[in-house]
Amino acid sequence: MTNEPMSDVPASVVPMADPAVQVAGTREIAPDLLVIPNHRVGLVPNIGIIGGTQAVLVVETGIGTDNAEQVLALASEAAKGRRLYLTTTHFHPEHAFGAQVFAGQATYLVNRAQADDLKTKGPGYLEMFRGMGGPIARRLDGVRPPTPDVIYDDGYDLDLGGRTVRLRPTGRGHTKGDQVVEVPDAGVLFTGDLAETGQFAIFPWFPPHDTDVSGVRWLAVMERLAATRPRVVVPGHGDLGGPEVLTGVRDYLRELRDETWLRRDSAMGEAEIVAEVRALLIERHPEWVGQQWIELGVGCLCAEHTT
Repeated sequence: MTNEPMSDVPASVVPMADPAVQVAGTREIAPDLLVIPNHRVGLVPNIGIIGGTQAVLVVETGIGTDNAEQVLALASEAAKGRRLYLTTTHFHPEHAFGAQVFAGQATYLVNRAQADDLKTKGPGYLEMFRGMGGPIARRLDGVRPPTPDVIYDDGYDLDLGGRTVRLRPTGRGHTKGDQVVEVPDAGVLFTGDLAETGQFAIFPWFPPHDTDVSGVRWLAVMERLAATRPRVVVPGHGDLGGPEVLTGVRDYLRELRDETWLRRDSAMGEAEIVAEVRALLIERHPEWVGQQWIELGVGCLCAEHTT
């Protein structure tokens, strides 16, 4: 993808609610491990604050500087003088486009593929999100794509003092630069948008601008993650849960792939595949939100079937 604006992204994917982080709802899910839940508000991620004896790691910033300032203030209060670090699970604006607030206050670490995404795709996504208008555009006033302080390749074990947090790139799935954050002593896994609850999987399939999402590779990532069976899974969006969060996303991706490819094998046209698969999946999961992502998932998997 180039840095050009993504002006032709379907309007159906645009959420309209103000994506405000609500730090008042912060929960402690393990000793010295806080989660600011997203309360099922669109474009608000679940945010983590993970402490050790010497340092504190923040996971995600929220979209824009106002949200990030709240997160930084809470993290600084929790840190009580301990060193601050920041990481993000992937480059999308609601996860990373508040990182500039942490400059000079925290060391920002990401994997190399995510750093590449921030540099090459960040400007285009910033313009796309600004084009959504209303509260989203206001949240992004004065925002710029962030530049990490530390970039790692195969993985990074961050010693916070008596607690080591593992930053692990997963390979291409929801994005090219997906990263999970593991807290082994607490049995906690932050997945970013590799997993969400209560909604259809988000496929940022925006040809010709961005076609890095891979349903096939995403499914393989979820199969590996599900095998680890963490005690608590913190999804990118939606309610926290246990291993069932991972198996649920795995099963849905498998379902989406199989129903799409079954029809593609019969030489059915993509528009007809979309209509049939969409109706079938909504019938099977009537309580889930984000129905607009089914069509984009079908488009991605049709392309992968061809290749």
